[in-house]
Order: sequence, then C-alpha cells, then structure tokens
Amino acid sequence: MTKIIRDPKIMLGKPIIEGTRITVELVLNLIEHGQTIPEITDDYDLTEDQVRSAIRYAKKGVDDKFPAQTAVAHEIFIRRKHR
Repeated sequence: MTKIIRDPKIMLGKPIIEGTRITVELVLNLIEHGQTIPEITDDYDLTEDQVRSAIRYAKKGVDDKFPAQTAVAHEIFIRRKHR
C-alpha cells in the first residue's frame, strides 16, 4: 500500500503521495470535477493504489473528525420497530 506523507519542505506540508508532489487535495479535486481513477492514473503517471491511498487518507480524516454514529442510528431503528 502506498504511503501518504507530510513534509514541510514539499508542497507546504500538505499530504502528498509518497515519491511524488501530488497532493491528496489535488486527487480529491480531480474526482470532484468528474475525473475517473483511470484518467487520473494516466494523466499524472500514478498507480491505482496511489490514487486509492489518497482517497483512503482523506476518508480517514473525515472518519476521525466525525465518527460514525452507529449506536444512535441503532437506537432510532429500535424505537421505530417497537411502535
């Protein structure tokens, strides 16, 4: 699996795909604007694993900041079921 690293000397310390100057932010921006993973790999000379690692890194950041609320969702489901 490809590493995502942060180095203050590269791209102002933004998370990048190791061995490149491609930021996680760029990958997400490309996807947001409709590029597919194969298009990104071709245009930026990346592997699919590198692109998916950038996506996983971003997802982990969201998951860490906003943990899943499965317990709350489960309680709501249980209450509806018993009405």
